[in-house]
Amino acid sequence: MIKKILIANRGEIAVRIVRACAEMGIRSVAIYTEPDRHALHVKRADEAYQVGDDPLQGYLNAHRIVNLAVEAGCDALHPGYGFLSENPEIARICKERGVIFIGPSAEVIHRMGDKTEARQAMIAAGIPVTPGTEGNLKDVAEAKQEAQRIGYPIMLKATSGGGGRGIRRCDNEPELERNFDRVISEATKAFGSADIFLEKCIVNPKHIEVQILADSLGNTIHLFERDCSIQRRNQKLVEIAPSPQLTPEQRAYVGDLAVRAAQAVGYENAGTVEFLLADNQVYFMEMNTRVQVEHTITEAITGVDIVREQIRIAAGLPLGYRQEDIHHRGFALQFRINAEDPKNNFLPTFGKISRYYAPGGPGVRVDTAIYTGYTIPPYFDSMCLKLIVWSLTWEESLNRASRALDDMRLQGIKTTAPYYQRILENPVFRSGKFDTSFVDAHPDLLQYSEKKRPEDVAMAIATAIAAYAGL
Repeated sequence: MIKKILIANRGEIAVRIVRACAEMGIRSVAIYTEPDRHALHVKRADEAYQVGDDPLQGYLNAHRIVNLAVEAGCDALHPGYGFLSENPEIARICKERGVIFIGPSAEVIHRMGDKTEARQAMIAAGIPVTPGTEGNLKDVAEAKQEAQRIGYPIMLKATSGGGGRGIRRCDNEPELERNFDRVISEATKAFGSADIFLEKCIVNPKHIEVQILADSLGNTIHLFERDCSIQRRNQKLVEIAPSPQLTPEQRAYVGDLAVRAAQAVGYENAGTVEFLLADNQVYFMEMNTRVQVEHTITEAITGVDIVREQIRIAAGLPLGYRQEDIHHRGFALQFRINAEDPKNNFLPTFGKISRYYAPGGPGVRVDTAIYTGYTIPPYFDSMCLKLIVWSLTWEESLNRASRALDDMRLQGIKTTAPYYQRILENPVFRSGKFDTSFVDAHPDLLQYSEKKRPEDVAMAIATAIAAYAGL
């Protein structure tokens, strides 16, 4: 078995991996840059090493991180999500240096990270894909020609894109002309590649993704689906497992498609196959070759520890489950509590947390790396925590989520928590029948007022006095 793992990440996912290591009797090694010197993942790991003063670049230096893993005597490296997690270079370097990369091979990461290659692989495997170009666009003239063939609206996409970046919808030719260079610029800045392609825009689809696990012995299973339709500008806000919108037949169909997709590319470890569902038609969108932010809700409904399985698979062990062993029970929701002000166009509100109290109770889980007194740095993602709730029925899950959000205290910064309370009150959301247009179709969600409690006022006064006194 693996005895020591370097975690090439930060924040809540690093803490999550540290916990998995502790339960498995594996030593954990954290890395950090100067702003994260006092971060929770640094405090919780067995060992911690600084990888540079630059806030961001230290987490992106693959050679330096793998060299550190070797020097620290690590058997393996876990990339988490974001940063280098879908960069084939770090997987390649790990292989060269004899460090186990907890994820798929560099070749598979490259193939599925290139959206045009991924499309071609799925077409060859008989997986339905969105109509689009089968290669990168040479220029705007070719883009206009392809758009006329496919029909507007279309989506311009970065070939190496992800996380909702490098994507622009075009409803007509003038919009295509305006956005073409913009997408190339966004793609180059975000992913280091100017390659873009074009797909038919599926209007107001449901966004469904399937969690898969595959070992080195050829065994592949799925852990059912998650509904990620509640999103803003292609960024997920609330995730649900299983989808309250799918029939048992649809659930079985997309699960089978995801397994076939993974097997078609020789996938190994944990991954997610994403689909769009519209008018009872399912289209492959992309495959994420890493653990997802929202893996938590799949764990809640299946009881499978996905990070633990990742480590077992990387160690060469067979899957701990067969497909017939996997069942789902109840409904789970995840809320990404971001340090953002919804009423100010969701602008980040980085700063010091003057008070933090985590919600609890049956069926409530919080994954976070924040604490009272922690200062959220402006260099990274704005997510403070992930609130996960589970209950046996859809309605009970919604009510539990509302109670948990109300229990939570997170002061000193603006967050998206009150915005989620409005979503939970919305009758369309509560009906379980929604699609990716939900947020745009309900601007009234921003019409909320934050609750003022006596203890909140007292804390604000105490904080002001302490700041004034220089304490």
